[in-house]
Amino acid sequence: MKAFAELYAELDATTSSNAKLAAMQIYFAQASPQDAAWAVYFLAGGRPRQLVPVRILRELAVTVSGLQPWLFEESYQAVGDLAETISLVLPVAHHRSTEGLATWIEDKLLPLRGESPSVLAQQLPTLWSQLDRASLMLCIKLITGSFRVGVYRQLVTRALAAMAGLDSKRVAQRMVGYTDLSNRPSAASYLKLIAAESGDEHAQRGGQPYPFFLAHALSQPAGQFEALLGPASQWLVEWKWDGIRAQVIKRDGRLWIWSRGEELVTERFPEFDHLVHGLPDGTVIDGEIVAWKSAPHGTDASLPGIPAVQPFALLQQRLGRKTLGKKILEEVPVVILAYDLLEWHGADWRNQSLAKRRTQLETVVATCNSPVLLASPVLIGENWLDLAQQREASRSLGVEGMMLKARDSLYGVGRTKDMGAWWKWKVDPFSVDAVLIYAQRGNGRRANLYSDYTFAVWDGPPDASERTLVPFAKAYSGLTDEELRQVDSIVRKTTVEKFGPVNSVKPSLVFELGFEGIALSKRHKSGIAVRFPRMLRWRQDKSVEDADDLGTLQKLLG
Repeated sequence: MKAFAELYAELDATTSSNAKLAAMQIYFAQASPQDAAWAVYFLAGGRPRQLVPVRILRELAVTVSGLQPWLFEESYQAVGDLAETISLVLPVAHHRSTEGLATWIEDKLLPLRGESPSVLAQQLPTLWSQLDRASLMLCIKLITGSFRVGVYRQLVTRALAAMAGLDSKRVAQRMVGYTDLSNRPSAASYLKLIAAESGDEHAQRGGQPYPFFLAHALSQPAGQFEALLGPASQWLVEWKWDGIRAQVIKRDGRLWIWSRGEELVTERFPEFDHLVHGLPDGTVIDGEIVAWKSAPHGTDASLPGIPAVQPFALLQQRLGRKTLGKKILEEVPVVILAYDLLEWHGADWRNQSLAKRRTQLETVVATCNSPVLLASPVLIGENWLDLAQQREASRSLGVEGMMLKARDSLYGVGRTKDMGAWWKWKVDPFSVDAVLIYAQRGNGRRANLYSDYTFAVWDGPPDASERTLVPFAKAYSGLTDEELRQVDSIVRKTTVEKFGPVNSVKPSLVFELGFEGIALSKRHKSGIAVRFPRMLRWRQDKSVEDADDLGTLQKLLG
């Protein structure tokens, strides 16, 4: 545990990728396979569910520290991070534990889930007393499921590959699914990550997916595409669907569905079960799961004569259900829009050209002849300007723009260009001018800054006799470091009330918010939910009275 806490401190103290890479290589070279297995899990983004309610942790911290509750809360407000606050207010302890990370996770922390408050009150102080301050902070982050450090998954992959003398793409492929909640890291699973390559490895993949190939954002004007990309005829163009990126895997007589977030979601989509009979073993399809409803007389221009794609918000309603009853399955039917073939009859096709993969994919979909497996349509245009005109219909078709894929591109790993290029040519985001009304401290390096904001719009037009600001979105990205410091200073000066970690501020700041989608919502006070909100710019030229109102949002719904 102490060694992983020291690694965490090293990673958190630097922004240098090379320094982080070196620190992880040293740790993995020295750690036991059991400890390294859990370290990879956490560093690569794995987060088990919260083990102990935060309320109990706070109450115990107050009791053990001897602080008054109000003083603990003030300390928490000043620090901005619960784990760090508890580690600072508890009595300093000498590090007496010699057990590694795996022992702490498996034998001491995971068994805490579901225990009664009285049992936790006995066990937690005993555990805490065995750890120094740095290890205690890490321990509490693991208990609350709030462990985060500035390391991206690809860097972890590179560290393992460099230590083991492997191709990083091979390690990346082995790591797919490693952080799924159903997976429990073990020495055996870690040793598989760094094992020497073998000829029969591919045949033993079972239900494991491939790493997803990701696209780069394209923001230049269409008039520059010819110079940047060459003629449109060299590119395969599709709609950018607003759904869940997924891989459909049929091997060994079984079917698996994996999301891009490396979550096994097979049970969430029972209508896909019959694909196990329609697809041959050794088939892996990359595509998008979307909500799909019948349209009268085939009104969907993208796929004439068949059902139409529905907003992501409808799919989200289904994803939020713990159980899938008959009603929700009927109200939100889904299909897979297939756009790539990664494996065919057990052979890895990723090093075939996209043009060849696509041709075979269309044959596979036609042969399967399933109503839930459809080929994503390829768009035809005389040139880039012609395609740009077609792209203007994106909003009305419920898509986010277009995907551009080089016809000779191979299927790479992550967001790289060494295998050929994919681009996402998205439509401009929706945007409104909104007022900052609540602020909360951020996490990690932003723990001492008010950087997480809640925004509101007016509930009536400017000429209304009375108007109230109605919250509708939260955002934390889009500002520069200097702007964040300026806003933080204003938040501190204009705070009128506090609700736990949230500050209510005097409305004085207007920001232009951008978002990808908008839908009606019964869960939000405004009646509207937006997708992926972010701050586009600080509107210092606008007064609070000039901010937009709900009518603006309702027009965007149209």
